[in-house]
Amino acid sequence: MIRIIINGCNGKMGQVVSELAKIDDEIEIVGGFDISKREDVYPVFTKIEEINVKPDVIVDFSIPIATFNILEFALKTNTPIVIATTGFSDEENKRIEEYSKKIAIFKSANMSFDVTMMKNLLKQIAPKLEGTDIEITEVHHNRKIDSPSGTAQMLADSINEALDNKYHCEYNRHAKHEKRDKYEIGMNSIRGGNIVGEHIVQFFGEFETFEIKHTTYSRNVFAEGALKAAKFTCGKQNGLYNMEDLAK
Repeated sequence: MIRIIINGCNGKMGQVVSELAKIDDEIEIVGGFDISKREDVYPVFTKIEEINVKPDVIVDFSIPIATFNILEFALKTNTPIVIATTGFSDEENKRIEEYSKKIAIFKSANMSFDVTMMKNLLKQIAPKLEGTDIEITEVHHNRKIDSPSGTAQMLADSINEALDNKYHCEYNRHAKHEKRDKYEIGMNSIRGGNIVGEHIVQFFGEFETFEIKHTTYSRNVFAEGALKAAKFTCGKQNGLYNMEDLAK
C-alpha cells in the first residue's frame, strides 16, 4: 500500500485525485494539505508544522508558492513528490531541478499519456514541416490562472528543440506592429466556461495546413496520470522524472 499526501486537496484537481485514490487498492491517503480544512475521511493540514504523518509520496496539484511550501516538507522528510502544478517561472523550474538532486521528483505540465504521445509526434513532424508558420492555441475554463498553459509551453518547447532551438514564442502580438517572424511560434490562450483542456498545434503552409489537436473531457485523465506517477516515483532514486519515463 502506497501512502500519499495530496497537496492542494481542496482544489478541483485535488478533489478528483482524492476520489480516485479512495477506490485504488494500492493507495492510502494519509493526509491532505491546503489553506483551509474541510470534512473528509483523512486529516487536512493547513500548516507544514502540523503534518504528523509520513507519506511514501506526495501528489501536488496546487499553485507554485504552495508547491515550494510542500517541497520543503518533502526535502526535510526525504519524501518523493509528484508535481502536477503548472505556471512555474524559469527560475522556479531551476529551483525544482536543484531539489531533485536530493529527492525524487516527478514533474509534468500535463499528466495525460495521450499528450505525451502528441509531444513525441510533434518532435517527429516539426522538422518535416520546417518553414511553415507554427501556431499553438490552448483553451481552458475561466478559472485557470496561468497563461499560456504549461502544456502549451511544453509542446512549443518540444517543437523548438526538434528545430535546433531556432524558434521563439510570441505571446503578445497586440503590442507589435510588424509582420510575422518566420521563426516564431504563436501562442494563443482562450479562457471560458468549464472546458477542461484543449490544445491545437497548426503548421500553416502556403497552400495547406497541418493540424494536431488534443481534447480532454474529464479531469480524471490528469488525476489517473498523477496516481500512476505516484506509484512510479515511490522508491525511486533522487532525480527529475517525467511522463517520458512513465511511458517507457
